[in-house]
Amino acid sequence: MIKQLIMALALALAAPAAGAQEFPTVVNPTVPSAMTFAGERVNLDDVDLYERLDRELTSMVYTHGNTLLTIKRANRYFPELVKILKQQGVHEDFIYMACIESYLNPIARSAAGAAGIWQFMPSTAKQYGLEVNDEVDERYHPEKETFAACKYIKSAYEKYGNWESVASSYNGGTARITKELDAQQVGSAFDLWLVDETRRYPLRMMAMKLIMENPKKYGFQLTDDQLYQPMRFTTVQVSGPVEDWPTWAREHGIDYATLREYNPWIRAKKLTNKSGKTYNVKVPKPEALSRSKQTKTTYNPNWTR
Repeated sequence: MIKQLIMALALALAAPAAGAQEFPTVVNPTVPSAMTFAGERVNLDDVDLYERLDRELTSMVYTHGNTLLTIKRANRYFPELVKILKQQGVHEDFIYMACIESYLNPIARSAAGAAGIWQFMPSTAKQYGLEVNDEVDERYHPEKETFAACKYIKSAYEKYGNWESVASSYNGGTARITKELDAQQVGSAFDLWLVDETRRYPLRMMAMKLIMENPKKYGFQLTDDQLYQPMRFTTVQVSGPVEDWPTWAREHGIDYATLREYNPWIRAKKLTNKSGKTYNVKVPKPEALSRSKQTKTTYNPNWTR
């Protein structure tokens, strides 16, 4: 009897008081002492860099929705986009720039008017060879925008010689970063005092890399079946005008919504195309549109449990 009373008392003491609020356990993500990004070692013994990376890592780990969607979409877009980066001589870690720009959403558009996976502004897009008008906007073409991003990155790297200044210039503009590097008498954007968004930018790329290289370490648990699969297409070349894209889509076995979903660079129901430019239009293969018939692949085995 005495033993039962002692156990009951212990349970009562352990139980929360009436009206008390219980909180889930919150785990602080681990920040490494150093890491490599774009082939360069970043020493995180520096208090400022450590705390800035801790901020971004904590934010991304606990902004579950967008980070989780980025991992899922990466399985679809990394195979082709990383291949383009490598072909163009850009370190593959720069794919994390696209991740933080748009969460790999090819139809992302900012309030300022930046668009696509790499979030180009219209003027910058045209400067780097993309077509932008009312009928065609190649900022919404993931592959073409990636080629344009490579041009920017290589040009900026030739100018600055380190990846963090390239990243900061992508966010803040080359004129601003060049001016501040000179004015503040430093050679790296890590050492610059800048507006908060631009100062955070390189550290956000680093945080995204840490999470996406090992999502399980940061609490993200996915199965292979939950990753978005790469799509398989038949490519149809269009070298003349299209009077009505909905009719064109129906003639090719899909509806207009599907045409726009996988060719978001199409921005109107017609294509004037007076110049006779050739456009490659993606028509999804029927099996690609069925989850049960898709060919399942996992780009990075570390993404799933």
